[in-house]
Amino acid sequence: MTVGETGPVELTYHHGLGNDFLVAFADEVPVDGPELARRLCSRSSGIGADGLVVGTPTDDGRWTFTLFNSDGSRAEVSGNGLRCFGHALLRRTGATRGFLDVLVDTAAGPRRVRVEGSPDDAEVWAAVEMGTAGPGPAFDAVDLSLAGVPVLHAASADVGNPHLVLVVDDPDAVDLAVAGPALEAAFAPVGCNVHFVAVADSSTLRLRPWERGVGITEACGSGACASAHLVHNLGLVDEDVTVVMPGGSASVAVGDPIVLAGPSVRCADHLIDPDEVLAGG
Repeated sequence: MTVGETGPVELTYHHGLGNDFLVAFADEVPVDGPELARRLCSRSSGIGADGLVVGTPTDDGRWTFTLFNSDGSRAEVSGNGLRCFGHALLRRTGATRGFLDVLVDTAAGPRRVRVEGSPDDAEVWAAVEMGTAGPGPAFDAVDLSLAGVPVLHAASADVGNPHLVLVVDDPDAVDLAVAGPALEAAFAPVGCNVHFVAVADSSTLRLRPWERGVGITEACGSGACASAHLVHNLGLVDEDVTVVMPGGSASVAVGDPIVLAGPSVRCADHLIDPDEVLAGG
């Protein structure tokens, strides 16, 4: 997808638990990718999505996953984005055995994606191996009172991208539009995903995410993984965790690697001309 050379480009619109993405395949990542993402992902003037995913082929026959957040910034990885990408790849490859198992390159390293379904299915089951959780960003100097509610536990992790996880009594009591950006600002200029989590029982978490480069989202796959990992380390949940988010529930298996699974839904196809998008058409 090289602006000014390829003409119309096909996008598929997917969501994983309400976390939505536009997916395109191209020979190379467009140099105007950040601006394309800002325009296409705008919910007021574009198609509307949390991010733009571009899949590009590698020399050894694999695919590289590149994600632009809705504000045009680059994200290293996305659990739901990879699951939706796998769904789009299933359709593109036309796999007929009802199962796709593929290793995808990302800025955070390779991630294995498995999809159960047929190319024509609007909804499939998709799982991604998110790798090993590592130490997250330091937050000792962060004013946790900015959460606006008492924080019972705080921890951070990196699952290819950074996450701050705050355990609270009730995530719904948090004014996320205020607390999310206030807490993320403490991690400037890199930023950080911020999640408010409550333990429902030993196998269930409730989570509300604030995503770096996007804002409030219906779900966050990598955030679900980081939260399950950290809360498991606190001894509050088991290894197999259902993470309930505003957009739906994901399954997380805590381990090495952490595995995220849930539905991916293909909602629509779009044919766009990048030149017209960039020109405001």
